[in-house]
Amino acid sequence: MTQPVSPGAARATPRILYRLAKAKDAADQAEVFHHAVMQGAAAHYSVIQREAWASVLPREASAWMARQALYTTLVATCDGRCVGFAELDIPAGRIVTLYVWPSLARRGIGSTLLVHAERLFLEHGVSRVTIEASLMLADALVRRGWQDHGEEWVERGGERLCRRRLEKRLVAVET
Repeated sequence: MTQPVSPGAARATPRILYRLAKAKDAADQAEVFHHAVMQGAAAHYSVIQREAWASVLPREASAWMARQALYTTLVATCDGRCVGFAELDIPAGRIVTLYVWPSLARRGIGSTLLVHAERLFLEHGVSRVTIEASLMLADALVRRGWQDHGEEWVERGGERLCRRRLEKRLVAVET
């Protein structure tokens, strides 16, 4: 699954590789999560909401290694460091998380992680995928063909956060 960006793009942007997560990625995952929530979500959630959200998962590698055992985790790496990841619950047909380092957002890293995720779901016979997307992610997914099934409110660290329930029907592309 390791896939570099195109050669022309590699000169303009960092070289990004995609693969399954390894234990050594866990500490970086913790940092990506924390910074994506605290910085990346700033336009959509208050500081109090983001602090509550970020506090739900510890900034410790051991917690993220445990999550790797629970979910199929795809990572995007740059110079050997995890800069984005997606956690998949394949049997449930659900994308549990999708986070990208804030300064690398909007460069296609999340989209490419989703392409790899969709392929994995299809390989496992899953034809519909769901995600509970944050307000910073939901509109972009809808533009990419995800169906919006409305908002829901979740509690994180004592704060209520709005998110969107989305679903996508997967179709295998013949090559």
